Amino acid sequence: MQFKIFEPGIEVNGPTVYSIIAGLGYFTNLSRRYFSQVHIGEVIHKQLHIDMNGWYPQEAWLKAFENIANQVGDRVLFTIGLSIPANAQFPPWVVDIHSAIRAIDVAYHLNHRKNGRELFDLKTGVMHEGIGHYGYLQGVEQRQIISVSTNPYPCAFDHGIITAMAQQFEPYAQVIHDDSKECRKKGAESCTYIVSW
Repeated sequence: MQFKIFEPGIEVNGPTVYSIIAGLGYFTNLSRRYFSQVHIGEVIHKQLHIDMNGWYPQEAWLKAFENIANQVGDRVLFTIGLSIPANAQFPPWVVDIHSAIRAIDVAYHLNHRKNGRELFDLKTGVMHEGIGHYGYLQGVEQRQIISVSTNPYPCAFDHGIITAMAQQFEPYAQVIHDDSKECRKKGAESCTYIVSW
């Protein structure tokens, strides 16, 4: 289900929060209003400032995100998702479309922490639970990947993230939402995306 935390104590890092602001483009007034309402960032001279070394409560971030989504809709959520890879931390082993889609889950965990501990340790490769996952499965076709997203973020936002990552290595890659499967917009726990190129 969209916008509902899986566990308490989860935080999102500053660069990830900043990606949302960057992705809003012309709608920056919305980000200033909704983020400051939930005490994320600081408004200075009518500009919202995010501490790039800071951590922010996921529950508050999702509430701001939900309010923005209600105001501007799925098209903007998709665009925001496209901007996430430009600002998020990704592992160094991303070299092709397959590793890019696999890396989304790692990056997702790298950019979140629970009770002060990051949810992925690059040195040990240990991943901790609490925020769900972005899946990777080889599709039936050779040039196809299936990604099942089970997390509290909106469907259109994840669609944008997966599209951006796929197109970094395959510029003509297409990502479609598998409408034959369940969807978080309809209260389900996951959404399924088909990546093809």
